Amino acid sequence: MAAATDSLDDVTTSLTRIVDYIRWGASRFVAADLSYGHGSDNAIDEAAHLVLDSLGLDHHLPDAYLASQLTRAERQAAAAVIQRRIDTRLPAPYITGKAWFAGLEFFVDERVIVPRSPIAELIEEGFQPWLGHREPLAILDLCTGGGAIAIACAEAFPDARVVATDASDDALAVAAINRDKHEVGPQLELVKSDIYEGLAQQRFDLIVTNPPYVTKDEYSGLDPEFQHEPGFAFHGDAEDLDLVEKILFGAPHYLSEDGLLIIEVGASAYLLEAKYPDLPVTWIELERGGMGVGALEAEDLAAWVATQHEAG
Repeated sequence: MAAATDSLDDVTTSLTRIVDYIRWGASRFVAADLSYGHGSDNAIDEAAHLVLDSLGLDHHLPDAYLASQLTRAERQAAAAVIQRRIDTRLPAPYITGKAWFAGLEFFVDERVIVPRSPIAELIEEGFQPWLGHREPLAILDLCTGGGAIAIACAEAFPDARVVATDASDDALAVAAINRDKHEVGPQLELVKSDIYEGLAQQRFDLIVTNPPYVTKDEYSGLDPEFQHEPGFAFHGDAEDLDLVEKILFGAPHYLSEDGLLIIEVGASAYLLEAKYPDLPVTWIELERGGMGVGALEAEDLAAWVATQHEAG
């Protein structure tokens, strides 16, 4: 332990500028073979997030300020947060308590998965061209976690009523913090519900969901950073496609006649297609990457579900 302290003392003596700590942090992260994917996808952005936050600076800090000289206390804080990231393998948002989704800042801690769904891209585009002329006045976010998708939808559609559900009390507590943070309380209702169980019967013009879809075996093989996130948010204590199927088969009871379902299943899209080759889903090509996000029209989904029941 003393050696590590001595090393940080050497660093804080020789490195004096913001950019120095970002560069040093990135080099340390590469050497430690860290894993990313919680808001950044490379060592430099990860180091910048942590260093700037440790200094109380916005992540959009103009480049001209990166050459600013730091006080001794600031250098120690920057070095310490870099070391903490390496020692704990905590995702950066759990260290800073901040994550960004669809251009909005959210509070996160280890009670919820870090928001990073590619659905953010669709929200920013108003779900076009999938919604077309339709203006959703009632939106449901299933498996909301910390509330990022629901709140981003509330911001994108200010005239819409938004309901967000989750089976986890911890997740709903974090979602409530974010609801207050973004002042969407009158617009957003949080409901404890295991998918549809616990949700009052009502119709929605748009259902958006990023449910647990990672198998338990896949989760156990993920890098240490991902192991800090609640496993329930990855696999939902279910097997394979159980939760996804529950969403698909139940959606016709909650979608309006002209409604739209947007669902993310990631790499499990291959499993879904193999099991249900006639599922009327359109897989969406995302400009910023990501896979397994599908759009299903209420009428088509209802007809498919009816056919499945008849065949079963």
